[in-house]
Amino acid sequence: MSTEFIIRLIGMIVFTTIGVAWGASLGRLANVNPTQNTMSVEQYAIIIGLVGALAGIILTPFITNRPIRALRALLTRISAQALFSSLLGLVVGLLIAALLAFPISLLPNPFGEVLPFVGVVVFGYLGVAIFGMRQGDLFSVISTFSNRSAPAGAEAGGKLGDNRTILLDTSVIIDGRIADIARTGFLPGSLLIPRFVLNELQYIADSADSLRRQRGRRGMEVLSQLQKEPLIPVRLSDIDVEGVREVDDKLIILARQLRCPILTNDYNLNRIAELQGVSILNVNELANAVKSVLLPGEALIVRVIQEGKEMNQGVGYMDDGTMVVIENGRNFINQEVAVIVTKVLQTTAGRMIFARPEDSNG
Repeated sequence: MSTEFIIRLIGMIVFTTIGVAWGASLGRLANVNPTQNTMSVEQYAIIIGLVGALAGIILTPFITNRPIRALRALLTRISAQALFSSLLGLVVGLLIAALLAFPISLLPNPFGEVLPFVGVVVFGYLGVAIFGMRQGDLFSVISTFSNRSAPAGAEAGGKLGDNRTILLDTSVIIDGRIADIARTGFLPGSLLIPRFVLNELQYIADSADSLRRQRGRRGMEVLSQLQKEPLIPVRLSDIDVEGVREVDDKLIILARQLRCPILTNDYNLNRIAELQGVSILNVNELANAVKSVLLPGEALIVRVIQEGKEMNQGVGYMDDGTMVVIENGRNFINQEVAVIVTKVLQTTAGRMIFARPEDSNG
């Protein structure tokens, strides 16, 4: 038996009782001067009671379930920071209205009776609006005072941005590098994984395509590793965005509502989010930023593993995955060779290094 059915049943009983009472009152009024066609009090009560029962069945969800669902959906879209700031603003506004209520009530009528109530409404609204708009400054002040009051050792050992929330995209979970980044402690704050991202990950893991299924299962394993990491908290949330179907669109809207960045390696999501003013933490950009910086003329040792596209070229890779294209390196396949860097090329796919064997005269 569903909750909605029970609420409809209760509403039907309540409306039927009201209808019977109202019908009996109308019946007594109608029978003060009865005519031949006047119905009895019981008939009035039964008819209006049946109408009340029908109205109760139909109208009860509109005045109970649906407003509650709308309120829950609204509260899930509002960040905890915004909710706390608004509640604090409401309390401050009501306190100011209460302090002003007594002197205002001494004014002559009707001002003394009306203005205290108007003050409650106005100052309550102003408190919510002002504290909601300045929530960032408010929490900055609170964090500043908390840092000053904290012991020196705790302040030194604390992490920067512990209250920061970072949204995780499905692609960055499947990628797997997020687990290694989390272990280093370079991600301040907590990682938030909405339920719709987890559902998409599960859908990929259950795919009929073996490659997609393997990627989805790897994402599940990475998520399990993240939850076991003590350095950074991982939260699974049922928070959702109503009226939007695409996961990327939901992430962007949610990031704007929570005022937090999205951690991803999806290029399209990166561009769309930046156009809408959402901060992005791109794992690919991080990987390119921490790669070894080499200048032309520097020497390094590379293992040549395959032929290049051009004649006599060999291709090897550095420890960080950077491709090294070696001129006249075809003869060194499956060997380690000392090379001299001739050119470093930055592309959209990453950094590419061109080199030549050290003992080459070219």
